[in-house]
Amino acid sequence: MADQSHQAAALPLPARAPRRVNLNWLGVAPFLLFTLLFLIFPIFYLVDGAFRTPEGAFTLDNMIALTGPDIWPSYWLSIRLSFTSALLGALFGSLLAWAIHLGGLPGWVKRAFLTFAGVASNFAGVPLAFAFIATLGRLGLVTLILRDVFGLHIYAQGFNLFSFWGLAITYLYFQLPLMMLMMMPAMEGLRSEWREAAESLGASAGQFWRMVALPVLTPSVLGCFLLLFANAFGTLATVYALTSANFPVVPIVLFQQIRGNVLYNPNLGYALAFGMVIIMAFSNTFYFLLRNRAERWRR
Repeated sequence: MADQSHQAAALPLPARAPRRVNLNWLGVAPFLLFTLLFLIFPIFYLVDGAFRTPEGAFTLDNMIALTGPDIWPSYWLSIRLSFTSALLGALFGSLLAWAIHLGGLPGWVKRAFLTFAGVASNFAGVPLAFAFIATLGRLGLVTLILRDVFGLHIYAQGFNLFSFWGLAITYLYFQLPLMMLMMMPAMEGLRSEWREAAESLGASAGQFWRMVALPVLTPSVLGCFLLLFANAFGTLATVYALTSANFPVVPIVLFQQIRGNVLYNPNLGYALAFGMVIIMAFSNTFYFLLRNRAERWRR
């Protein structure tokens, strides 16, 4: 027995197979690097700057200043503008998605609508501002047609492109098609079996939409509304190009604090950006919660 155990101990151990390096993460490495460099690290940087003085000492004055009479009206203006444009975009975008999905349009018309929506939802900034000035400005094409052909002076009636409602209408150019694109999958998720079951039970078309379709679509509509709100809240280039920084929404005030010649307080600008991040975080968090709830029905 001792010789057998000695011989067994003398036998060489089997060689281990070399461990294979998992290379699956290399595909997402550029995205992770981009996220760290342009999202995570900047957030930590501005959070640190929001609680610092220009000399580097810790302070709460920058955050307290956000509630002051010079800053809070800008937040309230941005919230009202974002809410209005998101509400109108969610309403008309949902109706447009419903019409395209159930309107019996030819396939090429539907594809053309979706293609245009994909382009229009990303059309913003200086080109969008110039397009609306050339269309609805005081000497814009539509303004002159309404005045010379129909005798309707929209500016004499109180309309102003460079006002709250003018900006809200301008925002609709990219908010409405974005809502339509996001609602199309939810519309396509309405199963024909649900309608057939409702009809077999004697429900009318109105009852089906009121008691089945709308409860199913509501989480998607609310989630997309929050995404539109966040999209409008962070818009800078369109407002700046359209109003020449005379409309004090939060991005304009932030721009003036960091790059302006008169208002220059970078640490207050960091606090303004931090407040925007908090609002965006709440909007996107509720959006993901509502989206997950909506996806349960599509499963």
